[in-house]
Amino acid sequence: MTMVLWITALLMVLRLAGEWWLGTLNRREVRKHAGVPPPAVAAIMDEATYRRAVAYTLEKSRFGQLVELFDALVLALVVFGGLLPALYGQFAHWGGPDAAWSDALFILTVGVLLSLPGLPFDWWAQFRIEARFGFNKSTPGLWFSDKLKGLLLSILIGYPLLWVLLSLVHWVGEHWWLWGFGVLFGFQLLMLVLYPKLILPLFNKLTPLPDGELRTRLLALGDRTGFKAQAIQVMDGSKRSGHSNAFFTGFGRFRRIVLFDTLVAQLTGEELEAVLAHEIGHYRRGHIPKMLAVSAATQLGGFALIAWLARSPWFNTAFGFPPGELAPAFLLFGLLSGLVLFWFTPVGNYFSRRHEYEADAFAREAMGAPAPLVGALRKLAQKNLTNLTPHPWFSAFYYSHPTLVERERALTGTG
Repeated sequence: MTMVLWITALLMVLRLAGEWWLGTLNRREVRKHAGVPPPAVAAIMDEATYRRAVAYTLEKSRFGQLVELFDALVLALVVFGGLLPALYGQFAHWGGPDAAWSDALFILTVGVLLSLPGLPFDWWAQFRIEARFGFNKSTPGLWFSDKLKGLLLSILIGYPLLWVLLSLVHWVGEHWWLWGFGVLFGFQLLMLVLYPKLILPLFNKLTPLPDGELRTRLLALGDRTGFKAQAIQVMDGSKRSGHSNAFFTGFGRFRRIVLFDTLVAQLTGEELEAVLAHEIGHYRRGHIPKMLAVSAATQLGGFALIAWLARSPWFNTAFGFPPGELAPAFLLFGLLSGLVLFWFTPVGNYFSRRHEYEADAFAREAMGAPAPLVGALRKLAQKNLTNLTPHPWFSAFYYSHPTLVERERALTGTG
C-alpha cells in the first residue's frame, strides 16, 4: 500500500516536471525569435501583430505554469490528505451498504468541490489576460451564469448517468464493465445529436445563415463535395470572446454546420468556403469514425481497468477506502489516470496532425488552389495572436494541429 502511494506521488512529480520543462523550452524559443521573426513567420504577421502575439504567448504560458502547480498541489492534498475517505464514509452512512444513489452523489460532490479552487484562475484568465489582449467580450454576470448553468447540467445529466453506471454491478454482476462501456458510449453518441438542439442554445444563440452569396457559396461547396448538412447556423461567439472558430455537430442526417459570428466577420466568402472545405475533409477522409473508434477502445480499456482495480484489495485501501468498493475506484481512476495518460498525449496529437494535413489537402483540391485556405489560416493566426514559433518538442507534444508554417509548406508543396 505504501508503494502505491509512493508511485502515485512520483507520477505527480514527473507530470509536473514534464509540463514545466516543456513550457520553459517553449518560452525560451519564443523569446529567441521575439526580436527578429523567421522569414516564413514575417511573411504571415506584421511587426506590431507579431510583438503582441509574442507577449500573449508568454503571458499565457507563465500563467499556465502557475495553474499547473496549483492543480498539482490540490490533487496531492486531496489524494494524500485523507479528505476523500472521510467524505465517502459520510455518504456511505447516509445510503447504507451498496447504495448506488449515495455513491453517485459522492462522486458528483467531489467533482463539484474540486472545480471550485480553479474558479479564481478561470476568472483571471478571462477578465485579465484575455481582456488585456482584446479578446474578452464577456461580463462578470455572463461568466457567473455560464458557471451556474454548467453546474446544473453536471447535476442533471451527470448524476443519473453515474447512478446507472454504479448500479450495473448489482444488475448484471461481474461483467458490469462491458455494459458500462455500452451505456457511456451510447450516451455520448446520443449527445452528438442532442447537444446542438438542447444544450448549446442554453449558452449561445444560433441563427440560420441568411440567404445570400455566402450561403449559396457554402451550399454549393457541400453539393460538389458530397456533403449535406441539415442546417448552416451562425453562433454569437462574440458575446464571450474575440476568438473565432467553425465546427460541425451531430452526424448523419443530423449534421449541422456552425460558424462563429467572429469568423464570418473576419474572413471573405472564399476564405470561409475554404475553412468549411477543410472541415468537410475530416468527414470525407473518415476521421470522425476513426476518432470514435479510438475513443471507444480507450473507454472499454478504462472500464476494464476500473473493474480490475475495484477487485484488487491493495488499490482502494492504499488511499484509505474500503476494499472492493466500486465508487472509490471510479473516482480515483478519474483523478489519477491523467498522470499516466499525459505521457501518451503526443501519440494522439501525432495522428491528429496527420488528419489536419489530410483535411487541408482535401480543401486545396475542393477549392482548386491552396491560396484561399492559406489566406484564411493567416488571418486567423493574426486575429487570434497565434504562437508561430513554438519549440518543436512543445508543438510535437501538445499541438493537435501542425504549426501554420508547416501547414503552408504542405499546402503549397514547398516543404
